[in-house]
Amino acid sequence: MSAKRFAPKLNIKKGDQVMVISGSYKGTKGEVLEVFPKNYRATVEGVNIQKKHQKPTNDNAGGIVEINAPIHISNLMLIDPKSGEATKVGRKEVEGKLVRYSKKTGEIIG
Repeated sequence: MSAKRFAPKLNIKKGDQVMVISGSYKGTKGEVLEVFPKNYRATVEGVNIQKKHQKPTNDNAGGIVEINAPIHISNLMLIDPKSGEATKVGRKEVEGKLVRYSKKTGEIIG
């Protein structure tokens, strides 16, 4: 993958409620914990859980811990705040600011 000059505009942000639309976690809903724009990936709570072996430290007891691994953004769809269903996202200008809105209901997404 070549280096990109600018970070791409993505339809999801940290804190959004999303639904997984493909893969082994299809139909699962969760909150976006972190977004990685350069890799087109995001970590979602309760999705793509993997086990990681950790050595014990002064703070941590160690052992096998479960972590949320990143998932590709193309496999995620934003959940409409009004209807609770998956929806496409559009952008429009409101009072001089570009805001995201739900294509299904027209509701502005905060």
